[in-house]
Amino acid sequence: MNDPGSAKDLSSDAPSIHPTASVRDTTFGRFNEVGARTKVSECTFGDYAYVVHDAEIIYTTIGPFCSIAAQTRINPGNHPLDRIMLNHVSYRSSAYGLGPDDAGFFDWRRASPVVLGPDVWVGHGAVILPGRTIGTGAAIGAGAIVTKDVPDFAIVVGNPGRVIRSRFPPEICAALLRIAFWSWDHATLAERLPDIRRLSAMDFCRRYDPA
Repeated sequence: MNDPGSAKDLSSDAPSIHPTASVRDTTFGRFNEVGARTKVSECTFGDYAYVVHDAEIIYTTIGPFCSIAAQTRINPGNHPLDRIMLNHVSYRSSAYGLGPDDAGFFDWRRASPVVLGPDVWVGHGAVILPGRTIGTGAAIGAGAIVTKDVPDFAIVVGNPGRVIRSRFPPEICAALLRIAFWSWDHATLAERLPDIRRLSAMDFCRRYDPA
């Protein structure tokens, strides 16, 4: 896998999946990356989204431009608190010669998907619990445990995760949502990348806000 901090080879927009990664029933966009020893199951990746090494993600929609750091867990398994047995013997029964697995249990897990909006950053070792929605442009701090939905452009830290501030003032957040750079095509992104790099958020919005 290419280091996301280094220059990426753009000769192909096909996903780059490390040989040691495990990927199952997942849909990719363009320019996606999955790092070493990462496990991804039943997910959807938007364009330019990547996850680095030793992460586990299941039943998740990952928006374009999302950046997911190492050792993160997104939608970790819930055990059935209403059953008399918590252990996965009760639903992964075939591994123990106890009959077929409990398909209904996995449908219950799928019913609590996680959604990451565009350009979300999930920091090292963070955990996002089932059923949570992370808003556009939000930043999840390293080691945070996200137990609630996260607003657009919020910064979340701690256990349990709490919003400490917004990345931008409300008017800038609203303008960025109208601009929606994550929906630009590749050529437009290339043309406007210098402005993404050098302009302040206010100046960027003044140039590109359609309102």
